[in-house]
Amino acid sequence: MGIVAGLDSSPDFTRIVVCDTDTGAVLRQGYAPHPVESPEGGARPSDVDPQAWLLSLGEAAGGGLLEGVQAIGVSAQQNALVPLDAQGNTVRPAMVGGDKRAQVAAADLIDALGGREAWAQAVGCVPQAAQPVTKLRWLAKTEPEHAARAAVLMQAHDWLVWQLLGRPVRRTTDRGGASGTGYWSAAGGGYRSDLVELALGHQAMLPEVIGPAEAAGTTPEGLLISAGTGETMAAAFGLGIGLGDAVVSLGASGSVMAVHPEALVDSSGMITSLADATGMHLPVVTTLNAVRTLRGTAELLGVSDLEGLSDLAMKSTPGSHGLVLLPYLEGERTPNLPHTAGTLAGLRRESMKPEHLARAAFEGMLCGLADALDVLRGRGVEVRRIFLLGAAAELPAVQAAAPALFGVQVVVPQPADYAAMGAARQAAWALGVSQGTLDPRTPPVWQGAAAQVLEPGDELAVGQAVRQQFVSVRDQTHPGAFRS
Repeated sequence: MGIVAGLDSSPDFTRIVVCDTDTGAVLRQGYAPHPVESPEGGARPSDVDPQAWLLSLGEAAGGGLLEGVQAIGVSAQQNALVPLDAQGNTVRPAMVGGDKRAQVAAADLIDALGGREAWAQAVGCVPQAAQPVTKLRWLAKTEPEHAARAAVLMQAHDWLVWQLLGRPVRRTTDRGGASGTGYWSAAGGGYRSDLVELALGHQAMLPEVIGPAEAAGTTPEGLLISAGTGETMAAAFGLGIGLGDAVVSLGASGSVMAVHPEALVDSSGMITSLADATGMHLPVVTTLNAVRTLRGTAELLGVSDLEGLSDLAMKSTPGSHGLVLLPYLEGERTPNLPHTAGTLAGLRRESMKPEHLARAAFEGMLCGLADALDVLRGRGVEVRRIFLLGAAAELPAVQAAAPALFGVQVVVPQPADYAAMGAARQAAWALGVSQGTLDPRTPPVWQGAAAQVLEPGDELAVGQAVRQQFVSVRDQTHPGAFRS
């Protein structure tokens, strides 16, 4: 029996799990926040010194946490661009997160290549403010002296792996991390260095993309470091999702991703074509309005928290007495209606009660995510089971409505450090391959996540009627919104 570690360097903290190589059982864990000061208003900073990630990693690993560990996998926040000079020093702090500064740069880049469809064909996604390719464009336009010095481009997990290995000449990444950059094509399996030049104004060195079961290297102490990957891909690997599975994440905005054997090129730009951590693909569809719909409704109704809104919604019935909420409160990405607003339809005297509006908010949010699921299904992605993630997944009103609205079994995993566990599973895979005990095409089989399993059951017909009611209102209000 061996032990491996997985570390997840998220936007706010580092979490480390030490796992049994054979079963995946978590044996011990560590945690430390990043020593980063938030700007005024408590928002996350847009610029972070990567040394903060190393400091929290060291703190999280304190107290002998990694004693006996044979291999480490690294998961880290996506979209963090670390520009280095020719000597390997950071040119400026890492550009992290959504980075609204780069919104104009995103529009700029879309036009520069000839539109959304040209980008979708080139790299499987349309530039957004968060992506490294867009941040490069912002850098070139706003900080040309830094752009000129940027000789090597890395993301957070690439940089951390490189640091753990002692900053070797060879720099590596994986397909999952590379697929989120905006200059690597999941369909073609290679970099588009012309897009780096389009964004930055010159070529730069990019990390070598290694296979899912390959090791990035070994530390001087003999510790094997696996390829590493982005948080999304690591969490999917930690959950153990495979073909036929989709993950619906309920944050302020929502996302739907599924495992698929091939990259999907979507000319509408609704699908972002990412690669996963196993050699497969992770098409992702995002909605702008998930839990923010619930929070807005709770404020409107004077309810103090989402638990209270859920309790109120449970006093109503499926269909919310005819109320339908199109939850496009911040505009919407799926369907692509950036400048629209939400719509409340079906108002009658008998439906004008708080519990019916509360129920309509839950149904509207979930129907919006069902629309995102249908975008994937429409492209041949099979969905037999849905993993529902996020704190809101625990709410009774969500659990009561989701299986019937989605039309398949819904699994609500217990909260756990799935990204760190996915990184550890990757480490176990690379270790097994290096020792000749595992096949590079087949990851280790670990015990599945502890979870609640919810079936549509007798509610399926009712749920599909509610869903159809939502679709009718959507199509009347925004005709043709889902045309390619």
